[in-house]
Amino acid sequence: MTRARVFVTSVHALIAPDFSGGRLGGAVARSQTRFRGVSLMSETAQRTGVSAALVTEDEAGMRLDRWFKRRFPALTLSHLAKICRKGEVRVDGKKVETSTRLEQGQTIRIPPLNLDAQEAPRPARVNPDDARDIAQMTLFEDKDVMVLNKPHGLAVQGGSGTTRHIDGMLASLAEGDRRPVLVHRLDRDTSGVLLVAKNRRAAAELGEAFRSRQARKIYWALVEGVPKPSQGRISLYLAKGSGMGDERVPRKPGAGTVRDLEKMRVARHGEADAQHSLTYYAIVDKAAPRCAWLSMKPLTGRTHQLRAHAEAIGCPIVGDPKYGHRPEDEVRRRDPLRAIPEGVERKLHLLARRLILPHPKGGMIDVTAPLPPHMRATWDFFGFDEKQYDPIEDAPEE
Repeated sequence: MTRARVFVTSVHALIAPDFSGGRLGGAVARSQTRFRGVSLMSETAQRTGVSAALVTEDEAGMRLDRWFKRRFPALTLSHLAKICRKGEVRVDGKKVETSTRLEQGQTIRIPPLNLDAQEAPRPARVNPDDARDIAQMTLFEDKDVMVLNKPHGLAVQGGSGTTRHIDGMLASLAEGDRRPVLVHRLDRDTSGVLLVAKNRRAAAELGEAFRSRQARKIYWALVEGVPKPSQGRISLYLAKGSGMGDERVPRKPGAGTVRDLEKMRVARHGEADAQHSLTYYAIVDKAAPRCAWLSMKPLTGRTHQLRAHAEAIGCPIVGDPKYGHRPEDEVRRRDPLRAIPEGVERKLHLLARRLILPHPKGGMIDVTAPLPPHMRATWDFFGFDEKQYDPIEDAPEE
């Protein structure tokens, strides 16, 4: 078998190094339940038949997996993913993924679902500390929007082995069937600005702002080594690596299994699942040859984009548990002149620093997150000034 070569579209410098002049730019149980005017089968049914439902105005912008989970709590996400892959779930007749965003008026085909009411999970109890902790994270809030400062190590959504996460904590703020919803996500180990909508209409409009690239995002990272050139554009195709699928690997003997190491890989144009990704970066300060403080502006929003891009230019983000483990990275770490000092904490040094986008009611949302404790300590260690001019401010928007 011939191994396909990996193709990188480009990693190159900007024409204007200082970014000047850039543009911004069926068999059913007899009992039924009605939910928001849509007739759906009761979960006391042992098996539902094929049915269809319309996406309501309040559901616009919702992910398909959350749409199903809202109506069928006993349906596991793994089973939903399976029937989506087989094409049994369709939106307006088209095959979809669990992450597909829904639009008002679309028709969802619901295939036969095996549901057992006895296995349906009980509603999770609200932790009385969640509302307090959310309040302490809040950087900005009004009637429609909340902007949180997500700490390092706290997951945004639930998953295997995850017992506490932002999405679950937001349940403490629910009023009847209305509760705040996530607009986007950050990796567990990434800190910083996280946008939350307080109603479905705001969620739909904010979600559209992200999809149409009206949201301007700036991240700060500490990377190993010093990238050349000092300001540049990273343009790559990324695809899911082997660990991003359903593969499972042993944790410890007798301890069950966990998902394999999730990691994106550099792909070539035209390869299955390959998606284009684009990031501008600029060095704000450096402690050569050990490390550099990068400001990064992603114009696309691919999984692990900044982490994969930093690795691709030979400067992985400090403390990244998934990227930066190539042979050349290990050689650098064995060099006493280039290695990151022992005094730097080995947590992921990646911060969603600033978010700017249109507010659903007019005007702009512009929120900046402070450095998390471990990055603050590192900035102090190297003498970096948080107030220093950030050249990424003038980077292009396309």
